Amino acid sequence: MGRVTTTDRRTALRAGAGLVAGGALAAGCATTGSTASPAAPAHASASGPAPAAKATPLTAPAPRAFPHQPAQITHGPRDRPAVALTFHGQGDPKIATALLTEVEKHGAHVTVLAVGTWLDTHPEMARRILDGGHDLGNHTQRHIAVNTLSEADALAEITGCADRLKRLTGSIGTWFRPSRAPAASPLVQRLAHRVGYPHVLSYDVDSLDFTAPGAPAVTRKVLAEVRGGSVVSMHFGYADTVAALPAVLEELHRRGLRAVTTTELLS
Repeated sequence: MGRVTTTDRRTALRAGAGLVAGGALAAGCATTGSTASPAAPAHASASGPAPAAKATPLTAPAPRAFPHQPAQITHGPRDRPAVALTFHGQGDPKIATALLTEVEKHGAHVTVLAVGTWLDTHPEMARRILDGGHDLGNHTQRHIAVNTLSEADALAEITGCADRLKRLTGSIGTWFRPSRAPAASPLVQRLAHRVGYPHVLSYDVDSLDFTAPGAPAVTRKVLAEVRGGSVVSMHFGYADTVAALPAVLEELHRRGLRAVTTTELLS
């Protein structure tokens, strides 16, 4: 598969029409404990029709296989002077936009794993993410504990979000990450592969930003554990995360580590 350049991507994205914004609540990815934000209401449909997007589908990169990487990726090559900051995509779009703007001020790119219901409410964010040169992927439809679901329900969660991404961008997204779990179960791995994702994206550094510990704590946690090739788990929707990013990005630069998309990290 040919590599899509940032210039090509931006050109294609700007051909799409504007999309309408709305509001949403933040949600973390903890599997236990009271600090994690609640999942979407149980009555939300995982596979029902999404609101029609008010734009022509955009041209976005599709998933690709990395032959030397495992089915479930936790980090990239350790000898590479780069790291992937990955964000669970849900929450107030104003905070998400501020976060992306901060990242771009530092010349960095990130990976966003979006929740399907969030895309339903804020379809314009798909364009904003891709137009900034970032990776966009699938974080299930309703952000529930996908590893605990039946095969049919887990498949509906994965395909539900994939369908929304394809409707908005022309692609199912470059990556899949399971919701409310650091790693996918063997069943969820198989289902993701069936939908079209050659790999499941996990991580080796958890910022714990969803526990709202304060920006200094987020910064310390990331910088204490990150190293070349790391995949860092962070979240949209938390002001602490936005506040922590300048210090994180500046220290990564000082250490000679670039913040890149997961696709670039593994390429």
